[in-house]
Amino acid sequence: MAKTVKATGWGTKDTSGHLSPMEFTRRATGDRDVQFKVLYSGICHSDLHFMKNDWGDSKYPMIPGHEVVGTVTETGSKVEKFKVGDNVAVGVLAGSCRSCDECTNNLENYCDERLDTYNSILPDGSITYGGYSNLMVADEDYVIRWPNNFPMDRGVPLVCAGITTYSPLKYYGLDKPGLHVGVAGLGGLGHMAVKFLKAFGAKVTVIDIAPEKKTYALETLGAYQFLLPDELGSARGTLDGILDVVPAFHSIEGLLKLLRPHGKLVVVGLPDKPLELPVFALATQRKMIGGSLIGGIKETQEMVDFAAKHNILPDVEIISMDYVNTAMERMARGDVKFRFVIDVGNTLKADN
Repeated sequence: MAKTVKATGWGTKDTSGHLSPMEFTRRATGDRDVQFKVLYSGICHSDLHFMKNDWGDSKYPMIPGHEVVGTVTETGSKVEKFKVGDNVAVGVLAGSCRSCDECTNNLENYCDERLDTYNSILPDGSITYGGYSNLMVADEDYVIRWPNNFPMDRGVPLVCAGITTYSPLKYYGLDKPGLHVGVAGLGGLGHMAVKFLKAFGAKVTVIDIAPEKKTYALETLGAYQFLLPDELGSARGTLDGILDVVPAFHSIEGLLKLLRPHGKLVVVGLPDKPLELPVFALATQRKMIGGSLIGGIKETQEMVDFAAKHNILPDVEIISMDYVNTAMERMARGDVKFRFVIDVGNTLKADN
């Protein structure tokens, strides 16, 4: 029996981050594996960080992509959850130990032995490869069932950007109707947070440095108000919580002042250097700073189903595979509203 299957994709071989056509191999479909044809793959800002080794742990050659949807083409003999023809998705998670407290509580994303969809080392020493490719093979326990008649092209960023915002809002109790919740940073994550909060019945304040986003926040997303950094004083002490999705270094003191006593500032953006902690602002009104990272498989399925029920979809720009390097350059300078999605199924040439 074959141990590997040939695949094609676009990847990078070094810290230049330049993507080009590559041939590589994936493991053959195991007993509990699902093989699927990749139709769409979202581009996450972390892809760019990994490609350029910004976080110091990149492994090359690298095929990025951890927002992936497609159609099942083959299943292993012991697969119970999926069949050929099903629409499925894969997010960040590719594996975990399955036995630690986090895994047994459906929080595989916090497992110390977590394996990611790309840039992780498998037990046999091989590297995992992501969704900028024609096919994927995944353990059925880390595969998401995609709802029928729910758009795959627009919806694919949900399995990263969606769960990254949905999970902390649920965990920290910011999903209750009538709460007033802030979203700091209106980008790929931020606009998803606003959409979920509106579906939860919350009143939403958007905080951002770009005044040109105000009309979109208020008129399209339905936010209650939009605040620039020099306007925060006008809303001091009015928010029950804030989801901070800003990916760059910034001051959080002004955000803490927006919170009511006992309010929660939840940080999910990943700045390139540590944020300063204003302890006085925390202690004097018993405020909290928390964090969150994606979500487990059970919660990710819950989030996708919730999004389908409420027709919550990211704002995306769909591109061809050969446009991906330009897309990376545009994303680096913030020129995307708000997520790029690669039309892999129609534009990745099989003879690469």
